Amino acid sequence: MAVDLTKGRPLSVLFRFSLPVIGGNLFQLFYTLADTLIVGQTIGENALAAVGATSVFVYFILCFITGMTGGFSIILAHDIGSRREEDAKRNIVASIYISVAMTVIITAVTCIFSKSIIRVMGIPETIAEDAYVYMVIVLAGTGATVLYNLVSNILRALGDSRLPLIYLIISSLLNVVLDIVFIVPFGMGVGGAALATVLSQLLSGVLSLVSAKKRYSVMSIERKYWHLDIQAVKRNLNLGFIMGFQMSVMCIGQVVMQSSVNRFGTAAIAGYTAATKMDQLSVLINGSYVSTVSAFVAQNQGAGETERIKSGVRSSLLLALITDAVIMGITMIIEPYVVPLFVSNPSPETYLYSKDFFLITVPFYPLLGILCVYRTAVQALGNSKAPFAACIAELVARCSASILLAIYAGYRGVIFSTPLAWLLADIIVITSYIMMMRRK
Repeated sequence: MAVDLTKGRPLSVLFRFSLPVIGGNLFQLFYTLADTLIVGQTIGENALAAVGATSVFVYFILCFITGMTGGFSIILAHDIGSRREEDAKRNIVASIYISVAMTVIITAVTCIFSKSIIRVMGIPETIAEDAYVYMVIVLAGTGATVLYNLVSNILRALGDSRLPLIYLIISSLLNVVLDIVFIVPFGMGVGGAALATVLSQLLSGVLSLVSAKKRYSVMSIERKYWHLDIQAVKRNLNLGFIMGFQMSVMCIGQVVMQSSVNRFGTAAIAGYTAATKMDQLSVLINGSYVSTVSAFVAQNQGAGETERIKSGVRSSLLLALITDAVIMGITMIIEPYVVPLFVSNPSPETYLYSKDFFLITVPFYPLLGILCVYRTAVQALGNSKAPFAACIAELVARCSASILLAIYAGYRGVIFSTPLAWLLADIIVITSYIMMMRRK
């Protein structure tokens, strides 16, 4: 085990473990920012709008993959905390089989129905062709996304948050180089940006897998473990699918929001896209505490350390709130420079749409941090019902508010649906966590 999360002061252990995870998520943000920045500056506002209008659906698929592989890691971390290496190997094999099957299904379905998805999302005809090209290429590379997330979550379950970061840095730098090469000299347009992202993530996943097999005995899986263990498959599929579904349900709300924004025109799409790309700083950094809390709680649950779990959750909440305060300050300072960073010759309306997004969303970032910590803690403790209920509440709030408030408050009403959804989900998961701890 790279880091035994069942020993040491929870605050210091969590801080050291979370830093590489935050770094990794920042470099994942670097992936999308590089695509958006280079596309906006070299091809133009319409190309940026095309990438932005489809990226929310691509993010929907990524959410499912991240949640699914995160579910696998909870089971694995529990085995690691209990010192059951044979069970750990069986569960790794089961997660691989499920991942391969899901990759085939997701790739086939999304690529076949890409044009229908674009029509349903109400993407304007002026950018529909570029949107289709970008989305199909990224979705055809779903296997690369699954590989990287699967290996990364396995490593984090083992207590290693550094190795995924190292290879993600390498692939992020490669992504920037390929973006420039494919778009500028090769003239591949938005398709070049999509291809660069897929190839870079594939490299990251392969390198992580090779290094993991060399470093950790649990990754050297003998032939006897490769038979199909139905019980292990059921166990991983149950938790993995539930967590993947929960994550994707949250993204469905964002798809509805994007569809509402699309109806306000190209300037609104461009402004919203630029703002949401920077907003991913908060989403991904808060998401780092999902991986951190998940590994910590699952390992200590396996070791029977209930009091340590309580202390770890409190420490994680403190770290998340401090992080959110820093992000809020940084975001408001750089807000005036966001649109010019992504769009060459932006219209005045694009600036206004971007500014409205930040003014409404940024003050509520702590609600997202609270949600990530408590929802993950409840999930890692074996309660999947409360997080699912929170996801449904978040979905209903985000969808209904973005549609209804758009009628009375326009674009600003659509944006306000996000903090409202976070608040409702917070109430559910915090209440559930308190009740579970009292029973323990």
